[in-house]
Amino acid sequence: MKTLAVGEFKTHFSAVLSEIETGGPVAVGFGKSKRKVAVLVSYRQYCQSAVRKLGLLKGQASYRVHGDFALSDEDMLRS
Repeated sequence: MKTLAVGEFKTHFSAVLSEIETGGPVAVGFGKSKRKVAVLVSYRQYCQSAVRKLGLLKGQASYRVHGDFALSDEDMLRS
């Protein structure tokens, strides 16, 4: 995922929107550390993700989390 600072985002707004529409999401970084504060996705992608229902596989699937499971929040959000 591409990350842009706020200034870059403002300067290249139209180009970034075109990239989001045809490519993937873009993260916006804030401050000197460029801490990610937002992710922009295409409207089409947003609508597709909004359609998901929780519990869709209830009674049809199961899972087990082992005690040694280690996944950072960042990795979880990327999957």
